[in-house]
Amino acid sequence: MNSFGNRNNKGPTTERERYIILDALRGIALLGIALANFPEFALWTFLSPEQQAAMPTAGVDEVVKFLQYLFVDGKFYSVFSILFGIGFSLIMSRHSMSLFLRRMLILAVIGLCHMMFLWSGDILFLYAIGGMLLPLFIKLSDKALLCVAALLVFIPVGLDALTEFCGIDFAGPFYNAWWAKAAEQGITEENFASWLRDADSYPQMFAFLLQGAYERMWEFVSGHRLPKVVGLFIFGHLIGKHRFYAHLDTLPLKRFFVWTLAWGFPTSLLYAWSAVKGSPWGLTCHSMLYAVSVIPLTFAYISGFCLLYCRHTKKITPVFTLFAASGRMALTNYISQSFAGMMLFYGLGMGLGTSIGLVTIEFVATGAFLLFMLLSKLWLRRFLFGPLEWIWRILTYGRYFKISR
Repeated sequence: MNSFGNRNNKGPTTERERYIILDALRGIALLGIALANFPEFALWTFLSPEQQAAMPTAGVDEVVKFLQYLFVDGKFYSVFSILFGIGFSLIMSRHSMSLFLRRMLILAVIGLCHMMFLWSGDILFLYAIGGMLLPLFIKLSDKALLCVAALLVFIPVGLDALTEFCGIDFAGPFYNAWWAKAAEQGITEENFASWLRDADSYPQMFAFLLQGAYERMWEFVSGHRLPKVVGLFIFGHLIGKHRFYAHLDTLPLKRFFVWTLAWGFPTSLLYAWSAVKGSPWGLTCHSMLYAVSVIPLTFAYISGFCLLYCRHTKKITPVFTLFAASGRMALTNYISQSFAGMMLFYGLGMGLGTSIGLVTIEFVATGAFLLFMLLSKLWLRRFLFGPLEWIWRILTYGRYFKISR
């Protein structure tokens, strides 16, 4: 059997073949993603500094903002990206390249629909595009894969240096296209933060989502997201290729956790300070701080959680199963977070957008995650897959799968 195993089994991973640690890590990632995304759902991110400062919780919000950059920003989507790479290795151990590419094409359609019709901040479309690039690296040696992954993570630093010191504006055309589309919809800087709060019909909301898709493309380019994501995918692919998740007790997890935390925490402090101060050391330095802080702290989160898992007792076992239930329905829960954000903060729903501060928003995000986690646990008592996961499997494999237990 080669490193990718026997590919004759054409069915998806069964319940018995799942590893709870991978599902639980997806659940943890979903919590962090909720904490990162809900400030945008609540439109707080779009408020001016003066409007944010006028909130009753403004003083506490400043502390929460710093803590968010320190512990949340970039870390949990990186956890999800590494898990995506592990998933790629699992699929390639059982199936053909064509099936994986078909899976990515379907994910791209799901992500595009999510971006265009529900929330502009979608990440699934980018994941699908990055996933389609993964087969280019599948035959490389482990050493070459590590070098390529590190290079991809640091490419944005070089691109930002070209922008800062040579005046090369990679994202400029996308920025201009975004604001041209916004102007067509009647969206300006003055009504940008309040548009979705005041939108009491879906056509009004869709007008914002239409220009938001252009904005998202600008964000992908200006943030150089694609090389970062593919680099993280490759790290995950390496982990999955050697099935480290299957024999955690043989790994030097404690040492790895200590070293990544010792490096990632102080550098993340510097990154958070730079972020809240508006990058006073320049764009390139800020980009470098992101690269050298986010990745180590991400691995500290993963190894630390794995340590807890390896040493868990019966007392905390339900915690892992709850997070795992959420992680098994990651696609459904991710889309559900967007739907919850729409119903809570947009004019189509309760219209709470722009009215609450960051600390309150994060409590709401945590509550929403806990609710969906509980619903996931209840759902999986009766069904084998989440509803969107079920549809994704049917479309990927081209055949019907029973959903009920």
